[in-house]
Amino acid sequence: MNKYSILIIEDNEEIREGIRILFRGESYDIIEADNGDRGLELFSENIDLVILDIMMPGISGLKTCEELRKISNVPILFLTAKTQESDKLIGLMAGADDYLTKPFSYSELLGRTKALLRRYNVYKGKEISDKTIRDITRYITCGELKVNIVYNEVFLADKKIELSEIEYSILLLMMKNPGKIFSTKNLYESVWDEPYFYVSNNTVIVHIKKLRMKIGEDSKNPKYIHTVWGKGYRFNAID
Repeated sequence: MNKYSILIIEDNEEIREGIRILFRGESYDIIEADNGDRGLELFSENIDLVILDIMMPGISGLKTCEELRKISNVPILFLTAKTQESDKLIGLMAGADDYLTKPFSYSELLGRTKALLRRYNVYKGKEISDKTIRDITRYITCGELKVNIVYNEVFLADKKIELSEIEYSILLLMMKNPGKIFSTKNLYESVWDEPYFYVSNNTVIVHIKKLRMKIGEDSKNPKYIHTVWGKGYRFNAID
């Protein structure tokens, strides 16, 4: 069993204490910071997940997330007291993978955390066995896009591009199924591995938008990821 390290960046001591008790029951290593600057100081490559409050004194959670994204693709779960959809979308655009609105249930927090850790574990290759590496094709290619499915690397015109684990999972799923139309519900339940709710729609849309930007898509005339109005998205196979 893997022992995960989780960094909690939250200025509310009571919330940190509740999360600490919950996660130590799961044998997670917990590192705590009460502000963004301290969180950035404590972050290292050994951290498997960051739980980050948006509204904190000093550097905001949004800015902290942006700084983390400059150095790591570690999953980030936002805790936010804001309920406006625009606030949630701003958080996702800053680089977060998921969010929970305060007040939240600890069972939901634990479920979201386990789902993020499970995907990140696979994304980093920890669950890929030697036999799997021998048995699978290393690359999937389409036009100028090339994906190494063993080491989770993506190349555009032979130049490596950095994707988050969510973006990588979306791209790989669609490239494996060219021409298939994926609804936002299909994508969310396949990639996030959680039940779909209407509010999940915006989460998918934001990640598709960020993925398109990173693979150099023209939003008005996309080469790879096409929008099928009223139905979802499909990946266009290019010889």
